[in-house]
Amino acid sequence: MSENKHGKILIVDDNEDLLKAAKMYLKRHFSQVDIEKNPEAIPSLMNNEDYDVILLDMNFTKDVSSGSEGYYWLEKILQLDPSAVVVLITAYGDVQMAVRAIKAGATDFVLKPWENEKLLATLYSAMRLRETRDEVETLKIKNQEINQVINTRFSEIIGQSPSMQKIFQTIERVAKTDANLLILGENGTGKELIARAIHKNSPRQNESFVSVDLGSITETLFESELFGHKKGAFTDAKEDRAGRFELANGGTLFLDEIGNLSMPLQAKLLTVLQNRKVSRVGSNKDTPINIRLVCATNMPLYEMVKDNRFRQDLLYRINTIEIEIPPLRERFEDIPLLANHFLKYYSEKYEKQVAKISDAAMTRLHKHNWPGNIRELQHAIERAVILSNGSVLQPEDFNLSASQTKEDGQLSLDQYNLEEVEKLLIRKVLKKFNGNITQAASELGLTRSSLYRRLEKYGL
Repeated sequence: MSENKHGKILIVDDNEDLLKAAKMYLKRHFSQVDIEKNPEAIPSLMNNEDYDVILLDMNFTKDVSSGSEGYYWLEKILQLDPSAVVVLITAYGDVQMAVRAIKAGATDFVLKPWENEKLLATLYSAMRLRETRDEVETLKIKNQEINQVINTRFSEIIGQSPSMQKIFQTIERVAKTDANLLILGENGTGKELIARAIHKNSPRQNESFVSVDLGSITETLFESELFGHKKGAFTDAKEDRAGRFELANGGTLFLDEIGNLSMPLQAKLLTVLQNRKVSRVGSNKDTPINIRLVCATNMPLYEMVKDNRFRQDLLYRINTIEIEIPPLRERFEDIPLLANHFLKYYSEKYEKQVAKISDAAMTRLHKHNWPGNIRELQHAIERAVILSNGSVLQPEDFNLSASQTKEDGQLSLDQYNLEEVEKLLIRKVLKKFNGNITQAASELGLTRSSLYRRLEKYGL
């Protein structure tokens, strides 16, 4: 008897004595052996369990020798799970039937009455094939994730300011643990880069890093995207699909913009995080998950908890460690380092001989308020490199909004777009009160909920 039994086997045959004998013998070698007389139960059984091998009779009650029922159910099984491994059995086997069965998608073919040792060898071989298929699919998906990481521009974090040095120290301390992390910061500050740096320096670095932008997922697709679905679970579910939790198994799952989740979706996410298992849409089977969770948001989660817009228990679950990334306007000493990094990258990318940024241009970059943070600086450098005709970038090469440029400590307005002015005013008041929503709302003459709506509208 095997000491480390594993493998799930399903046997479908109309001979009850054969089923009992097969189960009695095979349960000594496999962790689970299910038997079924009625092939009509196959879809339900497959929906509730992932079988490594299905042992399927060729003939049931309609036709005792042609094997037509076996071919029919073989096709049904492969429709339900294209990667299923099926071994066909019959008492009337011949070469032609075996060849047809293999062409139809069967893995192997055995005759009954069988020899136990031969049957066992066939099942072990079939199970190894299933494991190989699963490994290939997993590797395929992980390679896609790895390629995304490789192709991500500026995957290294750049910064020499005291605030960034503190963040580097925090990353070094927490990366080696499995603690859940919450990264806070405005749009464009590099929250995903921090998450990737934590993964890269963790014991999970050789596993997948899976990133999910929760702000771009609709309510109807949330469960399918995160938990996966079975073929036919809904109209567009044309094949089985693993969710992001399954793809990240063993690695790191990064949930960006978690503050955008509605309360019902927060509850579903919390259930998965508490139980550490997921169930695909259209399936009753639970899949255990082993992930390192990193979340991020630009929204004031603590204020949202007070307003009953974010679950307190979910917040406690995701914020074992918090990292707050300062906006670019609070780390101006990093602007030259970032600007020159982007300059080198885009000069090479567009094959332009742009060697440096003039002092006057750098001064202008320092005076800009950078509401879009590093992402805005990156795009500004890219545009300047593309349009520049010289080897040195000048102030006129940068098309920066005058309303976001500091002059003698004040903000000047050269345009009167109402939304731009409102956005600018909200930002100033929030800075004045160190992000306190209640005080900022009072200063602006708004209710807290009205201010929250404007924060979401402008991505502040």
